[in-house]
Amino acid sequence: MTVSRVLRGGTGFSADTRDRVVKVAETMGYVPNRLAAAFGADQASTLVGMCVPRLTSGLFGHVLDGVDRALSRLGYQLMIGANSHSPKEEEAWVRQVISWRPAGLILSGRTHTAGTVELLRQAASPVVEIWDLTTSPIDMSVGFSHFDCGAEMGQFLIGRGRRRAGYVGALAQADVMGAARMKGFETALASAGHPLITSEVLIDAPGFYAGFYGLQTLLSREARLDVVYFHNDEMAIGGLAYAQSRGLRVPEDIGIAGWGGMEAASILPRRLTTTVVPTTAIGKAAAEALVARLKGEPGQDVTVVPTRLAPGETG
Repeated sequence: MTVSRVLRGGTGFSADTRDRVVKVAETMGYVPNRLAAAFGADQASTLVGMCVPRLTSGLFGHVLDGVDRALSRLGYQLMIGANSHSPKEEEAWVRQVISWRPAGLILSGRTHTAGTVELLRQAASPVVEIWDLTTSPIDMSVGFSHFDCGAEMGQFLIGRGRRRAGYVGALAQADVMGAARMKGFETALASAGHPLITSEVLIDAPGFYAGFYGLQTLLSREARLDVVYFHNDEMAIGGLAYAQSRGLRVPEDIGIAGWGGMEAASILPRRLTTTVVPTTAIGKAAAEALVARLKGEPGQDVTVVPTRLAPGETG
């Protein structure tokens, strides 16, 4: 019984006893049966489910890393899924995952189907919505405002003397957070008296070629733009490549701004004007908020993790 309590992380034994049990377990190569523990009536689940828009996203890779590192340190294991920016796919994923009776769930964004909300209500497990901040979460929210990111960039570029702005986006009709950034950008430009001239929002996933092609399409329609704001840094780098191929000087002939603070932007000859998102910090904060709720510790329902506008040299 004592060995069982030690291996399950229980109490009621001395530190010396714990050390002796752990040493013998390591010598024997003992590996606990987590599946059996998950179905044991006296054992709380240590599984945490997390659903992100795309597993191929570099930004969400860092968020996942932050979550996984924090959960591992706190004694929990991560189950990962993706929803392809589809609330219906998220609902299907949630329905599957809660059958494993996870300790809690971490979901990206704040747009969910009524079915997902009902499933979460019935499961009665802690839920953290990350990435797109909401002041009225299902349970808890950790993130920032995408609208504010776009608005801040719009105000910054206006302050730099830009007056004829365009926008290149991706994941049309799917990525509501990208759409929120574009809306914030438009709002800031209009408030300054210099409304958005034109935009190109592609169906494609964001990437280097999407940015290259997007800027090509945009400038073929309106050649007199003096700055273009992109869905993310990868697309902005693709835009820089197109500008270079056409002999356009950046930022003299046209300014280019991105979003995300992606690693690829750090090796450019000129620093990209962008918004740096603290991805790992968001993941860590989400994991810690969820575990604190599981342990009944005091915490806040809404946690703001601020972004930072990096002026760069391309805007």
